[in-house]
Amino acid sequence: MAPKYQIGQKVIITPVKTEQISPRDAALEPYAGSVGKVTDYYWVSMGSGAGVFYIYTVVLEPEKKEIVAHEDELAPC
Repeated sequence: MAPKYQIGQKVIITPVKTEQISPRDAALEPYAGSVGKVTDYYWVSMGSGAGVFYIYTVVLEPEKKEIVAHEDELAPC
């Protein structure tokens, strides 16, 4: 499976909505709705047959703050 977002692509931070807030969600909540640019991505394999998921490094505009987000926490601009 190929990455959903490419280096240089602009994205919006969209934390996943769940009934309970996990530590993962709480860390991104202050950046919800912020626009940034993908600067790098990494893939993680969960073993044979489990598939691959991607983690992205995003630099937010205009603060130039760098964060890391899962693919399901981003949306294209």
